[in-house]
Amino acid sequence: MFFLRSLIKQFFFRTINKMAVPWAFIFILFPLLMQSQNKPIEVKGLIIDEFKTPIPYVAVGIVEKNMGIASTEDGEFSFLISNSELQDTLTISSLGFDSFKIIVEDYLKLDDKTIVLSETTTKLNEVYVLSPIGYVLSAIKHLKGNTLSEPHKLEILYRRATTENNRPKFFVEHYLHVRDKGPCYPPGVVQVLEGRKSADYRIYKGTQWQHSIIALFNVNPLRPHDSQHSRNLKKFYWTRIGDSSYEGEDVMIIQGQNPKIDWERITFYIGIDSFKVYRIERGPSLFVYKKHNSGKLVLSYFKNEWKLKKHMIPERFHGTDAEISHYKTEAFISNISTDKKEYRRIYAYGIDTDMGKLELPYNADFWKNLNMPPDTKFYQRIKEGLEGNFGVSLEQQYELVNR
Repeated sequence: MFFLRSLIKQFFFRTINKMAVPWAFIFILFPLLMQSQNKPIEVKGLIIDEFKTPIPYVAVGIVEKNMGIASTEDGEFSFLISNSELQDTLTISSLGFDSFKIIVEDYLKLDDKTIVLSETTTKLNEVYVLSPIGYVLSAIKHLKGNTLSEPHKLEILYRRATTENNRPKFFVEHYLHVRDKGPCYPPGVVQVLEGRKSADYRIYKGTQWQHSIIALFNVNPLRPHDSQHSRNLKKFYWTRIGDSSYEGEDVMIIQGQNPKIDWERITFYIGIDSFKVYRIERGPSLFVYKKHNSGKLVLSYFKNEWKLKKHMIPERFHGTDAEISHYKTEAFISNISTDKKEYRRIYAYGIDTDMGKLELPYNADFWKNLNMPPDTKFYQRIKEGLEGNFGVSLEQQYELVNR
């Protein structure tokens, strides 16, 4: 692309100097030149450790401009930039590994875009001051200062799949904007902008009373909310289960047990010096945070899963595959903006409706040109399962089902 752009430039300026062709042709050629300069550039690659094992959920991007994405479970990543970002620094950060930095243009010139991260040697041992509960309480106390707590816009690709007896039966994908203030505050304003869904092969076509992205807020144990997921973390039994690191800071891995619910365990990855919470695991849910250009943390990746309890399934469907129904979701957070003009444009739409019931005009070109992450294992399993039901490709299902 750079070679082609150079040739066009040379031809363009030689033409002007020699006046060898009509001016009309110059005016035709100039937009083509500008288009080639503004064409998005894909930055993609694979992140592995020294044993060639893929590293999942790594924060990859240009921190200074809050651009980027999380790597998939397979360590793959992909996001788009423009020519104006070529001289910026590509930063790759993950818990337990030394950070990797390289100029974007230099990275694009590499023949092999496999990035090998070196594991950080943790020397924390017993050198810490607070008890595990002390670190949890300190993390809560410093949450507002450690996370991006001013209004901002999140661009999110949100996916939900429904399985019956572990077989994929329905898939919905939404692109949305959220006006948020971080985990120190209640849920923000959600605006669903684009959507598409597969054919619905479910036996029981149940609906949720609201958009399932609400789980991104409600199952986070640090968020203030009134849902059934709200927990008094002071009453958990907290123990230190390991150590890690993040960009040079020692990180303590602390697990809490709910004294009233046997299955509920919450794991925090907390910075020893800053009390920043870099990662949260709560049952099947996962929150991964990355650094904003302000140095504060913002959400990078989220996934969750929950089973429909038997009493939620109409009795007439008991004994069928529908009796074992699961919702599985994941969310990739890409661009983040604190520009007032951008986040003030967001208005509530779609939050009070089940994802599968929300009717949106299908914009095939939008999905074709969207900066999509590489196919995750989650997406691959769902796609293969849905296509295997009746031998219809997922793309065909999108075209047939969505209007």
